[in-house]
Amino acid sequence: MQVLWFIPTHGDGRYLATSIGGRSTNFSYLRQIAQAIDQLGYYGALLPTGRSCEDAWIMASALATHTERMRFLVAIRPGLMSPGVAARMAATFDRLSNGRLLINVVTGGDPVELAGDGVHLSHDDRYRLTDEFLTVWRDIARGEDASFKGDFLDVRGGKLLFPTVQKPYPPLWFGGSSPIAQQIAAKHVDVYLTWGEPPSQVAAKIAAVRQLAEQEGRTVHFGIRLHVIVREAASAAWDAANDLIRYVDEDAIAAAQQAYARMDSTGQQRMTQLHNGNRAALEISPNLWAGIGLVRGGAGTALVGDSDTVAARMLEYAALGIDSFILSGYPHLEEAYWAAELLFPRLPLNHQPIVEQPVMFSPFGEILANDRFPQQRSTKHTSTTVD
Repeated sequence: MQVLWFIPTHGDGRYLATSIGGRSTNFSYLRQIAQAIDQLGYYGALLPTGRSCEDAWIMASALATHTERMRFLVAIRPGLMSPGVAARMAATFDRLSNGRLLINVVTGGDPVELAGDGVHLSHDDRYRLTDEFLTVWRDIARGEDASFKGDFLDVRGGKLLFPTVQKPYPPLWFGGSSPIAQQIAAKHVDVYLTWGEPPSQVAAKIAAVRQLAEQEGRTVHFGIRLHVIVREAASAAWDAANDLIRYVDEDAIAAAQQAYARMDSTGQQRMTQLHNGNRAALEISPNLWAGIGLVRGGAGTALVGDSDTVAARMLEYAALGIDSFILSGYPHLEEAYWAAELLFPRLPLNHQPIVEQPVMFSPFGEILANDRFPQQRSTKHTSTTVD
């Protein structure tokens, strides 16, 4: 299992839909989050893309110089980038970061925002363009000369002179719930992402993409993007969830849902259907809470509960075939610690934090009685069942 976190370049705070408890997401704050991700032992972090965010490539490049191990999941945008330029950007970042780049392929789902960037294609045409883009990008990124003429792209002698560290190229991650998106995932990508839907819906997606990949003679891994609210006691976790939306009123919900309704993203439509803008019944599956999606686009669900329960729910997704979990929580700095400290000892991670021996200037916990180091206790649990 791989667990990643999230860099909130579009804003952060203690509560949703309000400036109360809001934070300035300046570089100093984002650097704190990145260094926490790095030191806590997360596999990496996703950086969002779009006009509501800081540019992901520039931000990741800046943060890479302040971190050592974490990987950066950064978007390439068919229709906004050419495949050759995107391949050179990826190769440069991969070399300068010593192989710490992951590629997030984002086709886009908001026609209004896309029109502002000069893209006026229909939903399915954007995915057909993505198919052509990835055909060319993969050839160039693996060091081959690429010539291609399709309905959208005409590339003649595309070439990469300075190679990537990772071979054949940095892994491609991709999310899309429509049939055409799943076909493209099966054909091109390494990790297919879903948002945090109930397990039965996730299982159906995995089965569909896996079958399509087999038809292409390929194997695809699977990941999930959701939030997490985990505490030592379940009651404290649910209190934190309810507190997160304490300032969310009906006007805020209506405004958010109106904005999401204009989108042609199948994934966003599926997220909205989980709650339909109604806050009356937000636990849509055991410990899966849709409150965030009332006013946030994209990932709108959170796993909520005590550490054993949340870990068990993650293992349930893992049993379906999910290898990678991209988590987040508000505020992102503190919640990165909650999740790592409470969940990592309970999960079969293939990446582990580097634990240094206590030294006088950095004890694990506060020194007792001026001269005693605190007793070290294990929090490992072996149970994976939930009552």
